[in-house]
Amino acid sequence: MKKTLLSIFMLMMLVALAACGAGTTDEETTDPVETEEAGEAAPEETATEGEEITEIRMGFIPSQEADKIADTVKPLEEKLTEILGVPVRAEVMIDFVGLVEGMRTGQIDIGFLNPFGFVQAENRANVEVLVKAIRRGEDSYVAQYVAPADSELESIEDIVNTPGLVWAYADTLSTSGYLFPASQLADMGADLTTHFSPLVVGGHDNAILALIDGQADFATTFDDARDVLEGDYPDVKERLKVIGYTEPIPNDTLSVRGDMSDEWKQKIKEAFLAFNDDEEMIAVMNEVYTWDGIAEAASADYDVVRAVFEKFEEDLAN
Repeated sequence: MKKTLLSIFMLMMLVALAACGAGTTDEETTDPVETEEAGEAAPEETATEGEEITEIRMGFIPSQEADKIADTVKPLEEKLTEILGVPVRAEVMIDFVGLVEGMRTGQIDIGFLNPFGFVQAENRANVEVLVKAIRRGEDSYVAQYVAPADSELESIEDIVNTPGLVWAYADTLSTSGYLFPASQLADMGADLTTHFSPLVVGGHDNAILALIDGQADFATTFDDARDVLEGDYPDVKERLKVIGYTEPIPNDTLSVRGDMSDEWKQKIKEAFLAFNDDEEMIAVMNEVYTWDGIAEAASADYDVVRAVFEKFEEDLAN
């Protein structure tokens, strides 16, 4: 009798589970790429030219002055609201992971992403790059190697030939702080797992401070992160020297969620490109993320970042 009851109970559970499965939406269970391959319309790709947007949310990852960025971006919110005709609201995200997840789920429409962040967000969240930063007239930049002025280190080769050095950098997810330098050092023969004593400090300015405080032998940062500290340390460029650079890195991006309609993507792109003729708004962009100008961007512009990241992954696996 007990076996009969157990069999009936198990049969009822299977029926119930089947019913639940039948009621689950594709959006909850199916990857968009797999859906497309099966010949069905993917939920994230259903936006049309007539997509109705009543509010646009912009996601920011805090810069060095994280406590001020919320106020700094208010003029940008107001100008975009005026141009686009819908309220634009800025949201300061805790980190890159939160920003990408927000774009993946549709909670964030526009994201300011660094090169590495964009490549990852394109893979994970199907975001699309619209424009990129121009700084000092260039659409790319380099990472720099910095050492104390009295250090015996004079070149990147010296770093590779001197095991045991303490290496200060912002974050292992930082394009210029770690990703490109790590790939370059590995290509030159340094074993990333044994050659250095890493010191992860959480910001490019902190990497420079680690050198000033004598906590590290060299640091890798964007060019030139010493400028950030000149107010507090006027002699920082005399106390610290640049001993090398990486290859060029494409500048950071403004990207949008991939399922946004082409109509809205074009509106947003044109709105930002129009800032090139608006000195006031370029000044705002400069204050937010040190953008001096804005240029159109394409996914292919970031192929060099993809290539470096692939090498970086292999280096970590060894």
